This record gives sequence, structure tokens and C-alpha cells, in this order.
Amino acid sequence: MSDAIPASMTVIEITQPGGPEVLVPKSRPVPQPAPGEVLIAVAAAGVNRPDLLQREGGYPPPRGASDIPGLEIAGRVAAVGPEVDEWKVGDSVCALVTGGGYAEYCLAPAPQCLPVPKGLDMTQAAALPETFFTVWSNVFDRARLQPDESFLVHGGSSGIGTTAIQLAHQFGATVFATAGSDEKCAACKELGADRAINYRSEDFVEVVKEMTEGTGVDVILDMVGGDYVARNLKALAVEGRLVQIAFLKGSKVELNLMPMMLKRQTLTGSTLRARPVVDKAAIARPLKEKVWPLIEAGKVKPVLHATFALAEAAEAHRLMESSAHIGKIVLTVGASG
Repeated sequence: MSDAIPASMTVIEITQPGGPEVLVPKSRPVPQPAPGEVLIAVAAAGVNRPDLLQREGGYPPPRGASDIPGLEIAGRVAAVGPEVDEWKVGDSVCALVTGGGYAEYCLAPAPQCLPVPKGLDMTQAAALPETFFTVWSNVFDRARLQPDESFLVHGGSSGIGTTAIQLAHQFGATVFATAGSDEKCAACKELGADRAINYRSEDFVEVVKEMTEGTGVDVILDMVGGDYVARNLKALAVEGRLVQIAFLKGSKVELNLMPMMLKRQTLTGSTLRARPVVDKAAIARPLKEKVWPLIEAGKVKPVLHATFALAEAAEAHRLMESSAHIGKIVLTVGASG
């Protein structure tokens, strides 16, 4: 069953670059799906740090993408564009999008949609796409984390961190995580971290060396940058891989690359938003095959910290900026949220 699609919808606009107060509800026409796209009646939308950067004017949407923030959604398919065979009106899906998620309706490329896992509601499902696509593509595709290897994720209590801990644990790695309080460290351990490191009172390089008997870890996923880059290389094993996906401490660093050469280490990184649909489809397929069954079995779960109504998007951003959260922050849209 599908309700009639209205002509207009409520969205959250970024009225100008600035603080959370620039996020304002507005009315816009409901978009129409192009070939290869579906229109989703949004029940919930995830909030992510790239949304904050976009709001501040530092992360403009790719050419052709919506200027409305929001990179992940869950809801029901309301309309299907030409050349879409895998979805039909009424299907429950979650989707990775390049923008437009903070709205009552959102367009998504059909290959970037995944079924809502059995046992999850729409709010939980909206917390999946951005972090699971990011972690899978960087930790398992790019860094090639293997069973019996060791893995360190910084910001272990973030949406990315809570996802990375669980997946690395489920796929047989020894997991280390850094976090900024004893409470956050306890949450990391509960999710599967073998050792959680409070970066305010411990040096992660020393802890990792001690826990690995001096060899270091095989893979590090880092969102901090700055002075962490050189420290990460010290914490990496021979043939270790460091994957950079964000720069909370800045992207410009000074490095002595000689140790990296001597230990044959790899420093790599990626962004997700601007990559073509075919790339994101190639991430969606193994997620559905290898990770969705773990979610449906209750072995991996989205960690939800708080939900806000769509009109309260500014409050959601204030909470994320405070870094007081453990896991994901999600906006709920309408009665279906």
C-alpha cells in the first residue's frame, strides 16, 4: 500500500553557512525519480559529521546532488523511476544518498538501497548506511583486514567507531579502540573491543605496543589526523595499513616517512560521497551478503544514542558537536518515524 505523494514536502535547509541555528524547516516540491532512481518516503534520517561540515560551508555537495543535508535514510519506496527492477512501491529500504536526507521525501539511486534488516525498525535502519558503507569499504576493501589480524579504530564510541568495532570483531580480528572517557571505553568493550584506550589518560601507541608484544597493529582506521598520523605509523606493524577517512585535528601534517618505508607500511584514505553509483553498488553487494545476516542474527547492531524530530535538526547537530554521544543520532520524520 502507498499513500498518494503530495506536491510539496518539509525539508531542512542550510540558510547560510554557520552554526546549528542556520538549519531551518522549509517547504519544497517533492522530487521525481529519474531513470535508475527511487523516491523514498523518509521515516528516519541519520546525522553524520559531514552534515556538520556542509552546514559550516566546508563540504559542499557534489555536482548535481541535493543541497539539503543528510547522507542516509530509511523509509518506504513511494515511486520508482524508469530502469529500476529491484524495488517496487511499498518496499522498506535504507539507502546511502549524496544529500537530501533531511526531508520527508528523498531520491536514492536504486543500487544504493538495501532492505531494512529483519528485526530492525526504520529509526535503527537509518543508522546503518553511511557508517556501514564507510567501514566496509575502508577496513575490509581498502585495508584488507583479515581474520587473526589486529585492528585499531580511533573514536570508538562514534557511529563509525561502534560499527567498526563490531564488524572487525565479528570477522575475527583483535580489536583496539580509543575513546575519551571511561564510560565510552566501557561501551567499546561491550561491543567487542578487546582493549579500549582512554586517550585522555593513556598513550595509545604504548598500549598497542604492549598488547601486541611490540609488533604493533595491522590496520588502523583514523578520523583524527593531525599529530595522530605520525603516532599511528608508530603503532602500525610491519606491512601495516593506515586508512584516513577524516581530519578532526587537521589534514596538514609533517611526517618522517623513513619508518614507513622500513616497515613497508601503507598510508591510504578515501571519501565516499562523491564516488559514482557503480562504486557504491559494489559496496552494497557484500554488505547485503555478509553483514546483513549478522544484523538479522543480532550479532551486529546499530548503536542509537538519541533521536530528534526533523524540525529539531539544529538540536541534533548541537549534540553531535558536543561529542557527548555514544553511537548514532537520528532524525525521525512524520508519524512513521
